[in-house]
Amino acid sequence: MSALSAIHDFLAQDRIALVGVSHDPEDFSRTLLTELRHHGYDVVAVNPELGDIDGEPCFAHVQDIQPRVDGAILMTSPGVSEQVARDCAKAGITRVWMYRASKKGGAVSDEAIRFCESKGITVVPGECPFMFLPTSGWFHHAHGFIRKITGRYPH
Repeated sequence: MSALSAIHDFLAQDRIALVGVSHDPEDFSRTLLTELRHHGYDVVAVNPELGDIDGEPCFAHVQDIQPRVDGAILMTSPGVSEQVARDCAKAGITRVWMYRASKKGGAVSDEAIRFCESKGITVVPGECPFMFLPTSGWFHHAHGFIRKITGRYPH
């Protein structure tokens, strides 16, 4: 499956876990959580240190979520991503998106990618979901356009 096909397949799912959601309402993970919900996704927050976010349950691990989710976006550190990938496999999650941030490097881990691939889990390794949501704002579309003209847009 091409990278762009994996992205479209992931975004075609209805129920998604967002792993590594921050307690800080100003954090980018919270912005993404809100935006995905605004786009109609049933987004489930995952953070072992939080019981709820904005009055909605927050789960400690993806395998605790019932009913299960169709995919998981990882906003974790690379060192945590491999364990979360293992948790996704245990939970029967077949799609994992490892978010990459420009400042922190994001969730991408070569070990986690290899593990997912060995288990038949489709991986989106290192894109920002905002670039692929149809109404996510000019900045994100400009980012995607720049990546297209520089040859770094997934295909």
